[in-house]
Amino acid sequence: MNQLSNYFKNNMRQNGMVLALIFIMLLFQSLTGGILFRPMNINNIVLQNAYVLILATGMLLCILTGNIDLSVGSVVAFVGAISAIMMVDWGLPVGMTIGFALIIGILVGAFHGYFIAYMRIPAFIVTLAGMLIWRGLTMVILKGQTKSPFEKSFQSIAAGYLPGNNFEIFGLNAVAVILGIVASVIVVLMSLNRRSSKVKYGFDVVPFWIEFVKLAIMVVAINLLSISLAQYNGIPIVLILLIFLVAVYSFITQRTVFGRHVYALGGNEKAAKLSGVKTKRVMFLVYTNMGLLSALTGLVVAGRLNAATPKAGNMFELDAIASCFIGGASASGGIGTIIGAIVGGLVMGVLNNGMSIMGVSVDWQQAIKGLVLLLAVFFDVLAKKKSQSN
Repeated sequence: MNQLSNYFKNNMRQNGMVLALIFIMLLFQSLTGGILFRPMNINNIVLQNAYVLILATGMLLCILTGNIDLSVGSVVAFVGAISAIMMVDWGLPVGMTIGFALIIGILVGAFHGYFIAYMRIPAFIVTLAGMLIWRGLTMVILKGQTKSPFEKSFQSIAAGYLPGNNFEIFGLNAVAVILGIVASVIVVLMSLNRRSSKVKYGFDVVPFWIEFVKLAIMVVAINLLSISLAQYNGIPIVLILLIFLVAVYSFITQRTVFGRHVYALGGNEKAAKLSGVKTKRVMFLVYTNMGLLSALTGLVVAGRLNAATPKAGNMFELDAIASCFIGGASASGGIGTIIGAIVGGLVMGVLNNGMSIMGVSVDWQQAIKGLVLLLAVFFDVLAKKKSQSN
């Protein structure tokens, strides 16, 4: 019991929001009379929150440097508008449009990154200007109107499912069930491999029984999700995209030199620079990457709406920033994980979904989400003070 208590004390930041997410899900499951965990609603939670989770993976890198990006919502709308012009007006094929849209996102991110990294203009000012620039250009391009429709193949990015509905196991979508099992095996093997590496190089590891319980909970959660999706339409394509991004950005932040440089830049920029880190280039790449992910989100949102609208992406930046802070990222930079940002985004998503089912008005939803964000940051500050006093 002491081992379990010590584990939770030492990993309070990582485990706190996971426990909070589980509590919120069980609470809304009870308050909504069991609607929250219904297969169709689980599917809705995935589709409705994919855009926040994609943005949160990029926003976390910005927050790790001690900054934020206020322009992402406007970039989402701008890229959606450009895509609509290319496909609806010019008749370009879907693949070419997606390629051009991503390049535009990279250029927009590089535009922000140049002024932030090399001109030393505060990120808050640059991205605030970007928010106005790209929103204004969106209105100009669309002339204040909605442009649609998109081709079916483009819509499937956000609202499509993996094929295989005809192949079933005990009445369930076989593709979803098999992918759930494969994902479970991969998670177990990666965890055991990480543990053996730590043991090999003499790092401290948690007792094996705690590792076993953690893995058992993760395997159960993965398979419950896959079975739930298997009872509806199967695996959404956007979920595969999201899992790919989480895996890639977790690897970049935890296992690459660039990822370590981002943490070093946010922890202490002067010390990082004296250590040989090319801080300007790192900052430039972080914001260029944010532009790329904003463009990808713009494609997903346009595909889901089946239209490009001047109001698309409104307030998305605040959802992404809140997801990172709720997930344990530090406002001063240098602390945070991709998984934490995803958990924070899911907390926001479940709150939105649960309150909508209960019929809570939008006004109260905003107030409650703001309170949750404040509590998360308060908890972070409190934990930091406690660790400093220890």
